[in-house]
Amino acid sequence: MPLHVSTRDAEGVASASYPTGASVSDDERGELRDSLTTFATEAVNPATLDLDLLPLDEQVALLCAENATVPDAVTAAAPQLAAAIELAVSGMRDGGRIVYVGAGTPGRLGVLDASEIPPTYGMDPSRVVGVISGGDVAIRTAVENAEDDDVAGAAAMDELGVGGNDTVIGISASGRTPYVLGALLRAKELGAATVGAACNVGSAIGEVSDVAIETIVGPEAVTGSTRMKAGTAQKLVLNTISTLTMVRLGKVYGNLMVDVRATNEKLRARSERIVMLATGTDAATAAAALASVDGWVKAAILVVVTGLEGAEAVRLLNDRDGMLREAIAAAR
Repeated sequence: MPLHVSTRDAEGVASASYPTGASVSDDERGELRDSLTTFATEAVNPATLDLDLLPLDEQVALLCAENATVPDAVTAAAPQLAAAIELAVSGMRDGGRIVYVGAGTPGRLGVLDASEIPPTYGMDPSRVVGVISGGDVAIRTAVENAEDDDVAGAAAMDELGVGGNDTVIGISASGRTPYVLGALLRAKELGAATVGAACNVGSAIGEVSDVAIETIVGPEAVTGSTRMKAGTAQKLVLNTISTLTMVRLGKVYGNLMVDVRATNEKLRARSERIVMLATGTDAATAAAALASVDGWVKAAILVVVTGLEGAEAVRLLNDRDGMLREAIAAAR
C-alpha cells in the first residue's frame, strides 16, 4: 500500500520507491484503518468521553487540563531537540537552510515558523523555508489527497535543490504521512540532515531520519483531532529549534533579538528599546546610533558600547559573521 515502511541499503541509507498513493484498494484502506489503532494520537481519550454533555465551564477546564500536559511531553524530548539544533546550526553555518515539510496542520505550522524568522532575526527568507503538501493554497484550504503523495514530497526536495548543508525537518502528528516520508527519504538521498518530528513512539518518519523528535501527548480531547495537543507540541518543537538555532548563530545578545528587522513603527520603537536595554544608554543616543548604521540594532549596540563610527561597526560585525560579542571584544 502507499504507506512507506523504510528499507535500508547495504550502507544503511533509507530508500523507497515513492509510490504515488493516488488510490488504494478496500483491503489497503482497511489495513490503514486498522493501523490507526496503534497510534496514541488516534486513541479515544477516557477523560473526555462525555465532552459534549458537560457545561461550558467544565468543557473549558477539561481542555485546559489536557493542554497543560503538552509542555512535559516536549521537555521529555529535550535531548533530541538539542541534537536537531546542532544539525541545523552546523548546516546553516556552512550556508545551508532549515526546510520544514508537512501536510495539513503540521505543514501550516512549518510555514508559520519559517515566515516569522526574517522579521524577528533579520534572516534572509530563503534560509528557513516551509513546504506544505498541496502548495500555498493548502495554507488556507484543505487539498484533498495531497498528503498521500510521497512522489510530490520527494519532488519538492528536488525543486528546492536540497543538498548537503540543509536540514530537512519532517513534521507529522502520526509520523506516517506519505508526503513527509517521501520528502525525508529524498532529502537523505541528496545528502541533507533529516529530522522527524512526530507525536507517536517509533514513528515511520523518525525511523528514516537522523534525529527523531517524538513528543508523546497521548489521545486528543476530540478523538484524532491532532490540531489540538499534537499541534501545540509541534509548535513548541519548531519554536525551540528555530529560536535556539538563531541564538547559536549570534542573532540574540543575552535574551535580546538584536537582528530584528524594523519594518513598522512598533519595531522601530522596539529597536531603540533593545539598544537602550543592551547598553544602558538613553533614547536619543540609541536613536542616533541606529541612524548611523541604517537601523541595524546589533551594529548600533556596538557603536554605543565601543564608540566606533557606524561604518566601522558594520564592517567589524560583517568580518565576524555578525557575532556581536566577538566584535565587542575585538574593538576593545
